[in-house]
Amino acid sequence: MRVVLDTNVFVSGVFFSGPPYEILSAWRDRKFTLAFSSEILDEYRKTGEKLARQFEGITLNPFLALVALHGELFASSVLDEAVSEDPEDDKFFACAITSDSRVIISGDKHLLKVSGYHGIEVLKPRAFVENYL
Repeated sequence: MRVVLDTNVFVSGVFFSGPPYEILSAWRDRKFTLAFSSEILDEYRKTGEKLARQFEGITLNPFLALVALHGELFASSVLDEAVSEDPEDDKFFACAITSDSRVIISGDKHLLKVSGYHGIEVLKPRAFVENYL
């Protein structure tokens, strides 16, 4: 099973416990494949850089290296239409479509609102843990 992770889920899984951490642990244990695009990886990286400026000693670099090594990189498809109210969120659907992922894990209200687009389910982290792990 391929899954796309929203940036906040990825970052929360690195720094906190709870469902996002459980999701990253399951990925590490190869219970699913993490699909990403260069646009998603760039957003992960930019978020990590912001955190590093705000909180001394925090870095996502080791985790970004793991994503690059153990995730699957896909070129994003071009969407025929805007999907989310927040155009920045459309990259997650573009990646899911290209990678044939059926799930995006996110707590973002804009993504949750359009769950079901092209048969792609958007699940909150806890729901993914309960339903798939």
